[in-house]
Amino acid sequence: MDRYETHQHDVIVIGAGGAGLRAAIEASEQGATVGLICKSLLGKAHTVMAEGGIAAALANVDARDSWQVHFRDTMRGGKMLNNWRMAQLHAQEAPDEVNKLEEWGALFDRTEDGRILQRNFGGHRYPRLAHVGDRTGLEMIRTLQNRVIHQEGLDVFMECTISHLLKEGDRISGAFGYWRETGAFVVFRAKAVVLATGGVGKVYGVTSNSWEYTGDGHATAYLAGAELLDMEFVQFHPTGMIWPSSVRGILVTEGVRGDGGVLLNNQGERFMFNYIPEMFAAETAATPEEARRWLEGDQEARRPPDLLTRDVVARAIRAEVEAGRGSPHGGAFLDIANQRDAETIKRKLPSMYHQFKQLGDVDITKQPMEVGPTCHYIMGGVRVDADTAATNVPGLYAAGEVAGGLHGSNRLGGNSLSDLLVFGCRAGRYAAEYARRLLKMPDINRDEVEIAVQQLVAPFEEGGTENPYAVMQDIQTCMENNVGIVRTKAELERGLIELETLKARAAKLKVTASRQYNPGWHYAIDLRSMLVVCEAIMRAALYREESRGGHTRLDFPDTHDALDNVNTVVRQDNGRMVCEYVTRPEMPEELKALL
Repeated sequence: MDRYETHQHDVIVIGAGGAGLRAAIEASEQGATVGLICKSLLGKAHTVMAEGGIAAALANVDARDSWQVHFRDTMRGGKMLNNWRMAQLHAQEAPDEVNKLEEWGALFDRTEDGRILQRNFGGHRYPRLAHVGDRTGLEMIRTLQNRVIHQEGLDVFMECTISHLLKEGDRISGAFGYWRETGAFVVFRAKAVVLATGGVGKVYGVTSNSWEYTGDGHATAYLAGAELLDMEFVQFHPTGMIWPSSVRGILVTEGVRGDGGVLLNNQGERFMFNYIPEMFAAETAATPEEARRWLEGDQEARRPPDLLTRDVVARAIRAEVEAGRGSPHGGAFLDIANQRDAETIKRKLPSMYHQFKQLGDVDITKQPMEVGPTCHYIMGGVRVDADTAATNVPGLYAAGEVAGGLHGSNRLGGNSLSDLLVFGCRAGRYAAEYARRLLKMPDINRDEVEIAVQQLVAPFEEGGTENPYAVMQDIQTCMENNVGIVRTKAELERGLIELETLKARAAKLKVTASRQYNPGWHYAIDLRSMLVVCEAIMRAALYREESRGGHTRLDFPDTHDALDNVNTVVRQDNGRMVCEYVTRPEMPEELKALL
């Protein structure tokens, strides 16, 4: 590739959040040469926004906890659509990964006898989240990053956007992209590629996600022939900031509720007691007796319903607003000021204290916060093998939020960070093993690269009329209006029609000046990924005619038993995007017994 800067590694990892860093470390320790590519700067990954903690059954606070209970909570939280093998591996291996993080220098909060402290979180039976105040993601990134920079044979490439995956025949041969600073193109040759690009939240207007989350990994994998799984399941975190409007969507950690915060409507009522699901016994209670006591009014039988699963709480807040009982700016009140003393709040929730003080002029030690649902996470992602994190494209692996399967239809808080560690490690290990077995570096298809170049420079050509930023805003509006917390067939079909118009507009983008320091061009490239992701979410949501977890159809409000054992797969068929159901393998009897 004489015309373009070229780098060569056994394994390249795209994304430098928790999953990417963990994959790069493991691949390097397995003896592979590794290239770690990040869209932003090293250390700026969205993982730092995961504040509440890492879910792992260490049993440091409650000795009754175990991997078996964690497995059960994860499966029930996901409404049983989870890949059971992924849920098993995750629950079994998370404690070792947390302990390894501690060995590498992570500074966790401590119990009185010096062990890692754990807190309550939504959907978890026992206090399970290992944490560092409300800055756990930041500490995790700091620790992994420090490990990465000391690895032999590991190169880091910052501020580089990967726009295309490259293939030799049907297998991966590398990736193509550009340097965000200069606009120069770059080719990465590799035997194996690990996708760790995170989520898709920027396709929505109100989101807790950072600017990088435009679905690059989902889209490039799909366009390279990989299958996408369960894309209809989008999680709206119940507590994002809603005022002032300039900070709308910024995450308010579930740790506020985990440390005693309660949700109130404008009448001062703790409304979550009105939204306890009838299926509570099957979801969160340890015993039928506990569930019976709760449902009969014994509020001390279990921890407060403010910590029910995120899909339940988000829909409850939406219902209160629609009934006229919302907060002044269209959400609910989250009060910890009357539950904990000021010093405890500042010590246990320092980031939240400063966030509201600086951005909203609210002192959370004296006043309630205004919160509302914000697009936070997508349970759907690239379909992978549970044990190896391999996709159906040889040489392509995926881990973290970009991979689907672990969380089913709804993710429990804290499972995201342990997901990054467990499956980041597995993806790095098996990608290195694949590369070791491949005796020859795959060739780069020059024609494929030239096509990629033409697609990237097209917005600079004459004849374009559309502003990339305006198209992006209209995509976000389309998703908010048609594929939000609740959906209908009419809205989804309207969304698909609107999407075709947006695709046509995106084909006529106009970007001026050069490729150097050009945010408009960056938006234009991001749109390609966003349009793929939006269509996948819409088609999967239209296909699944039931309500379950993060997917609520007003026209199909019930959960259908016939869909209990199937997942939605989105794939290419002669250039068209199609949906189909796939049946999961039967769960072993010993795991069924845990449920």
